[in-house]
This record gives sequence, C-alpha cells and structure tokens, in this order.
Amino acid sequence: MNREANRKKVLEYLEHLDIPYEIYEHPPLDTIEIALDYWKDIDATHCKNLFFRNHKGNRHYLVIIKDTTPFEIHSLEKMLHQGKLSFASEKRMIKYLGVKPGSVSLFGLINDSEHHVYVFLDEQLKKAEKVSFHPNDNTASVVIRFFDLMKFLKERQNGFGFINPTPENN
Repeated sequence: MNREANRKKVLEYLEHLDIPYEIYEHPPLDTIEIALDYWKDIDATHCKNLFFRNHKGNRHYLVIIKDTTPFEIHSLEKMLHQGKLSFASEKRMIKYLGVKPGSVSLFGLINDSEHHVYVFLDEQLKKAEKVSFHPNDNTASVVIRFFDLMKFLKERQNGFGFINPTPENN
C-alpha cells in the first residue's frame, strides 16, 4: 500500500469512529532526533513506536512511549517471561501492521485484523491531553486526544496495558 492509501485509510477510520484529528505535513521523519525539529510547534505529546517480537516469533508487541523517553527493554522482558525480545523484521511489520520501518504507529493496528499485536503504553501518556502518531507513513503527524487514543484501542480490540518504560533499579 502506498503512502497516500495508508494515510487515507487511517483518516477514514478516525472519521468512522468520530475521532477529531489534526494533521501536519512534513518531510519523511526517520528518527526522533530529526522529528523533534518539526514537532516543536505542534501542541501534543509525541510518541515513539517500537515493534518487538518474542524469541519464538509467535508474539508481537507495539510499545508506545513518549518521544524522548529512553526505553529499558529488559524490564519488559522480565515482566513478560518470554525470553529475549528483539525488534521485529520489516516482513513482520508489513504482515502485522501494514507498515515499513520508519512508519510504525498506533494506527498500524487497523491492519491487524486478527488482533495479534499486544500494545504497551507509556504511563506518562496518561497525563497528555493530545498525542501524535504517523498516519502509517512518516511524512505527516496526526494529533488526537489521549481520550480518543483509548477509544481507538478499545475499538481495535487489541490487548493493551500500561508500563513504566524506565523503571527504577532496585
């Protein structure tokens, strides 16, 4: 699916759910460091989306954290008791989220018809009024209310939970 089709599918889905959104165009943003410059005038908490698989490759996780928050993968591995997690391949991204590297997003869940992907949200996002994600292509950012993010997740029926991405070491 091309960029325009990906974006259109996301925006139509949000409209179907009566989720208001704002969209901001920008050049392809392949890293958070590049994105920060373009996001500085957008009133939202920006999200980093990480897609992992377990060591057997039979479970997949979308981890959504605040853009500048470091992520401690070992704490998630301990919590899940499934061995080592690793980044999912491009082939898996396409299969489960319908996106390529650089465009992983919450909105990729609209392509997960079997509700296979489990989502972990950064606890910090609960404090955000608005959050932003790519519309399954990294040449735009879509801003929605956090309340509507939760509405989207419940509608998609993917399992989800909250995590502290950088837990204190005891």
